[in-house]
Amino acid sequence: MERVLIAFALTIFAGMATAIGSAIAFFARRTNYRFLSVATGFSAGVMLYVSFVEIFYKGVEALAKAYGSYWANWVNAASFFAGIALIGIIDNLIPSVENPHETPSERETLPLHEDAEGATQDGTPGAAAMAAGMDRELLRMGLFTALAIAIHNFPEGVATFLAALEDPAVGLAIAVAIGLHNIPEGISVSVPIYYATGNRRRALVYSMLSGLSEPVGAFIAYGILRLFVGSGDGVMPPQVMGVLFGGVAGVMVYISLDELLPTSRAYGKGHDSLLGLIGGMGVMALSLLLMS
Repeated sequence: MERVLIAFALTIFAGMATAIGSAIAFFARRTNYRFLSVATGFSAGVMLYVSFVEIFYKGVEALAKAYGSYWANWVNAASFFAGIALIGIIDNLIPSVENPHETPSERETLPLHEDAEGATQDGTPGAAAMAAGMDRELLRMGLFTALAIAIHNFPEGVATFLAALEDPAVGLAIAVAIGLHNIPEGISVSVPIYYATGNRRRALVYSMLSGLSEPVGAFIAYGILRLFVGSGDGVMPPQVMGVLFGGVAGVMVYISLDELLPTSRAYGKGHDSLLGLIGGMGVMALSLLLMS
C-alpha cells in the first residue's frame, strides 16, 4: 500500500507542474525560453532512455513469466506500438488550434505583467490586453486548451503511476521529466484565460485542473486494474504488467519525439535541445547505475 501512495504522490507532483507554468507566465518579467528548451530536451532524454533501457525490458521480463521468452518479445513489441497508437490517436483528436504544446510568445504574454504599467488596481488588464480582444472566443480557446491538456495528460499520469508502482526511483525520474514537460502547458492555459477574464486566480485554477487529469487518470486506471485483473492483495498478473509496461514505453517515446524535442528546438538556440537531451540521458543512466 505504501508503494501505491508513493506512486500517486509522484503523479500528483508531475501534474501540478502546470501551476509552475502559470506562475512563470504571471510573475516572471521575461520567460526564459532557453531554459524551457533545455528543460524539455532534458525531459525527452530522461523519457527516451528510461523507456528503452528500463521499462521496455521490464515488460519483456514480466511477460516471459507468463508466455516464455519467445512470445514475450512479440507481445511486448505489440504493446509498445499499441501505446504509440493510443497516444497518437489522442493527439490527433485534439484540434490543432488548441494544441497545448504551442507556448505563447513573449509579445503575447506581455499583458500578463501590465500591473506595473498601467493596469487598474482591481486587476483589469490595460490597453494592450483590451486591444488583443478579451471576448468569449478567447475564453473558449483557453478552456479548450485546458481540456486538451487534460485529455492529453491522462495517459501520461497512467505512465508515471505504473512506473512508480514498479520502481519508485524510476517513477521519480519520470515524474520530474513529465513535470518539466507540463510547465509550458501551464503557460498555454493561463495566457488566453487571463486575457479573457483579467483574473489571475481563475487562470491558475484552470491550469491546475488541467494538470489534475494525471493523478485522476492514474486513479481510474489503478481502480480498473484492481477490479478486473488484480488479486485480493492488489498484485497484478505478470502478463498484465508486461503489456502495460510495453504500452507505457510506447507512450513516452511518442511524447518525446512528437512533442518534447520539436518544442525544445523551437524554444532554444544552437545545441540547447541536444545538450538537454544528452543531459537527461546521462542523469537517468547515472541514477539507474547508482541504484542497481
